[in-house]
Amino acid sequence: MPKKKKTPKKEQPKVHDELRGFDIKINEFGEIQSNLGIEKLNEFLNENLEDKKLAEKKLKDEEE
Repeated sequence: MPKKKKTPKKEQPKVHDELRGFDIKINEFGEIQSNLGIEKLNEFLNENLEDKKLAEKKLKDEEE
């Protein structure tokens, strides 16, 4: 009979200060459930991440 694998302790991942306490799960129906509003998450991503597709498009437009 195979041995059970030991499950590691759940450690909190390192996150940005604005996202402390952020939790996201997928329920049994495949729906995303989060304790942070989508609008607030999108706002944070817009402020802190560069959109690669937009950057490539700008470079393409500058070359022409």
